[in-house]
Amino acid sequence: MGIAADIAIIVVAGLIGGLIAQQLKQPLILGYILAGIMVGPFTGGVTVVNIHDIELLAEIGVALLLFALGLEFSLKELRPVRHIALIGTPIQVLLTMALGYGIGQLFGWPWLDSLWFGGMIALSSTMVLLKTLMNQGRLGTLSSRVMIGMLIVQDLAVVPMMIILPQLSDLSAGLPILGWAALKATLFLFLMIFVGTRVIPRLMAYIAAWNSRELFLLAITAIGLGVGYGTYLFGLSFAFGAFVAGMVLSESDYGHQALSDIIPLRDLFGLLFFVSVGMLLDPGFLLANWVTVSLSVLLVAVGKGLIFGTLSSVFGYGNVVPLAVSLGLFQVGEFSFVLARVGVGTNSISENLYALTLATAIVTMILTPAISGLTAPLYALRKRWYQREPIQSINLPETGLRDHVIITGGGRVGQYVARVLQRFELAFVIIELDYRRVEQAKAAGFPVIYGDASQEVVLEAAKIQEARLILITTPVIIVTRTIVDQIRHLNPAVHIVARAEGIEQMQALHDHGVHEVVQPEFEAGLEITRQALLHLNIPATEIQHFTDGIRRELYAPIYQTHDEYQTLAQLQSVAHLLELNWIKLPVESPLVGKTIQELQIRSQYGVSVVGVLDNGDLHPNPNADYRFSGGDLVGVMGNPEQLATFQALAKTE
Repeated sequence: MGIAADIAIIVVAGLIGGLIAQQLKQPLILGYILAGIMVGPFTGGVTVVNIHDIELLAEIGVALLLFALGLEFSLKELRPVRHIALIGTPIQVLLTMALGYGIGQLFGWPWLDSLWFGGMIALSSTMVLLKTLMNQGRLGTLSSRVMIGMLIVQDLAVVPMMIILPQLSDLSAGLPILGWAALKATLFLFLMIFVGTRVIPRLMAYIAAWNSRELFLLAITAIGLGVGYGTYLFGLSFAFGAFVAGMVLSESDYGHQALSDIIPLRDLFGLLFFVSVGMLLDPGFLLANWVTVSLSVLLVAVGKGLIFGTLSSVFGYGNVVPLAVSLGLFQVGEFSFVLARVGVGTNSISENLYALTLATAIVTMILTPAISGLTAPLYALRKRWYQREPIQSINLPETGLRDHVIITGGGRVGQYVARVLQRFELAFVIIELDYRRVEQAKAAGFPVIYGDASQEVVLEAAKIQEARLILITTPVIIVTRTIVDQIRHLNPAVHIVARAEGIEQMQALHDHGVHEVVQPEFEAGLEITRQALLHLNIPATEIQHFTDGIRRELYAPIYQTHDEYQTLAQLQSVAHLLELNWIKLPVESPLVGKTIQELQIRSQYGVSVVGVLDNGDLHPNPNADYRFSGGDLVGVMGNPEQLATFQALAKTE
């Protein structure tokens, strides 16, 4: 079967490797590399025959990886951390290349191998870090935004490195070639900007008008690979053209849909790429050079960690951020594999250097979740040894905080609650780690503390011992649990209201000691159901009985521990059962010219007149001798059946 059999072997091996990685809670790309080692030429057993053909197909995987990277690229994501991302990351790349060069010289390598090694270890892993942050519940924190911002710029750096590094093999011939390549790249960018703003949007609009998902997918794939092939004919990198095509397409109205459609195709060809990476790794080399590999991992991890931590401090980030960034970005990333494949393909690096780089990358990726998880305990240990850093606070009352509400999280939910508390003149303070939200709270005049609510020093700055209530607005249960543990340690008696994303999380938080848990999706779904049943003419009493039963079942643990909460829920039910309607009286209405007392509205029809709007004048709670006139807008309250009876009387004889 030739290459078809090889692809079948790779897909099956990739599935097995992916399942192993998932079971071990590792990124799937490590499973794919493991699959490549299993079916590679160095391990025996079932082996891919046409390795060169698979490598050619893997080039499409590289192009699609960079095409998707271009589609995902957004300057808006860099805006909150733009200084360290746009200025600090290039400095980090250069410093890490110098680190790699130094390691190479320590091992006695030629200068070119040392420089290539520095370039390959300069990039960290976006895939590994995102999975780690999600598992730890740290997405959305300031440290995660700093790391993601730096990773975006790092991923962009792979493009010029793919162009520059291969030209260093022959400096005398390479410099003119490099200059000519830079000129061609500039011309190509201007051409793509013109085509991307004039031609591609019209083409995509024309194709989208057909409402064919298959044709749309084919179009965006053709744009990505077609532009990449055009750059190849132009004398530039195939992957560079695909990246530029993705960037151009991301600015159109179809960027989000294009990214959504291309991801499955990218992942499939990405499987071929990462398996092909593993096929070039010789396990025998690793066993024979395990000391060198271990030393390389140690030097790279420590060196990169120090570089990232120092840069974070230099750019003004304090508290836990430098430690979190250094322990999160020390690994070698997946785009290093792309760079390594370019080095092997152009005979710029040896197979041994490729194997060492690949081994270093894999080991550091595997270590990332465990080492990144040390952030909190190491930060707590550092605070015990050293004097505590001053906590930044804004708009705190001069009299101090006492008998107040602490809102952990200054996002949309937190700021909305703050506005309500401010209207009722209740004391509160917001704790927020995202500096952009801190600035928003500052502009709104809210008292705010810049810091992590899971840290003892921050909660103490918010005077948790004096607080009467804690509101936790984050939907991430791991973060909520960490905050709750710290709160319980400092003030076991304070009441906590938290937010949950599902019923299981709701029960878990209640068992964890949270007094009230709000489940927004459940409440929204229940209200949508209530509105739908009302439009389907189901009696309001029956609807309310149904929704009350569901709510009681879900909130049973809370009802049992909090009588006030049950009372509030009952009042809410009564509000749904008693509806207020405004009915306009026509001139011919039998009510016109008669008083409320004459009509005996309350005793005859069961409704209560709560207001009358007469020619723009509002009469709230009118007296019994009020006489109705044609055109009056009468506000009446009652159940749906009573309101329907009164409305029929008011408008007909």
